[in-house]
Amino acid sequence: MTEVELIKGCVRQDTTCQRLLFEQMAGKMFTICLRYANDTMEAEDMLQEGFIRVFNHIHQFKFEGSFEGWVRKIIVNSALKFLQKKKIIFNELKEEIYNNQVTYSFAYSNLGEEELLKLISQLPTGYRIVFNLNVIEGYSHEEIAEILNIQPSTSRSQLVKARKMLQKQIIELEKVAV
Repeated sequence: MTEVELIKGCVRQDTTCQRLLFEQMAGKMFTICLRYANDTMEAEDMLQEGFIRVFNHIHQFKFEGSFEGWVRKIIVNSALKFLQKKKIIFNELKEEIYNNQVTYSFAYSNLGEEELLKLISQLPTGYRIVFNLNVIEGYSHEEIAEILNIQPSTSRSQLVKARKMLQKQIIELEKVAV
């Protein structure tokens, strides 16, 4: 079954098509949820809420651009809505602090994707959300500020804090490896 046929089946609320679509995309989308969640159970909840939204709004997909990208955006937004219910607090940093560049250890390039994702998952929630939105999803600080209802400077400071924390974690890994 082609992607177009699958989508049209989902629009008709064909449960077989919905199951097939879920089975095809759940793995990738679960990985996205894990980046935002505190644990596996939370990621599963995010995934479920996200796919409910996908199926409720699939009729709005215009067959312009990537369907996976469309689903991904819904999953990310669902994860963020899930987290907003938790009332995450973002701390501000002074302007001069986040203008400093973070230096990266050479170990960063030697880390595997799985190891790096594990380090990212250990970041505090606010840092992790901004890091994911900016570095992985490609949102600007202005877009992140609008999505999270924070100031762009807060987004920048959270990113700086996240990078510094990751840098410390990588340096610690480097020390252990030596």
